[in-house]
Amino acid sequence: MSSIRLFILDALARGGPMHGHQLRLLAEKEHVQEWTDITVGALYGAIKRLAAEELIEELRAEREGAYPERQVYAITDAGRVSLGVTRLNALREIIIKPDPFDLGMSRLDPTKLDSLDGLLSARLGQLRAQLENYIAHVASIEQYLSLAESIVMQHMTERLRAEITWHEKLYSQLPAIIADESARKDH
Repeated sequence: MSSIRLFILDALARGGPMHGHQLRLLAEKEHVQEWTDITVGALYGAIKRLAAEELIEELRAEREGAYPERQVYAITDAGRVSLGVTRLNALREIIIKPDPFDLGMSRLDPTKLDSLDGLLSARLGQLRAQLENYIAHVASIEQYLSLAESIVMQHMTERLRAEITWHEKLYSQLPAIIADESARKDH
């Protein structure tokens, strides 16, 4: 599932033809990089890919004042079909990616077990700070969000809280983990 594909196709379907800069301004206005995996700078590359797939088409070039010429794009019939499928997939698919941290914890360096307490403590501190910063950020932009966007942003808050809870559980088990790893090292 591609969030950026969904954003561009939906924007063109709802808002009509636009050039890349208009899409960028819309993404900034809707704060999509705050609550999705979309980076505003990636829009232009995605536009080119969607045009190559014939999901959007170049309608014309426009020039405003001294600004460079801009290509205006519209969604195609194939793009509308793709948008429908992409929307449905976005609602159906569950994407939770593996964290490399898990592999790191399962492949500990037996000579560095003494550093685990500090590493995990720092990681928990970073997660707590990230949650605190995210909550403050959401509060600062809340007035600009739709109800759905506000609720979606709560999803990240809950994910961070779950990460903190899991890390606290891991941290509480640290003495047993170190003892287990030390016993393995001796065999």
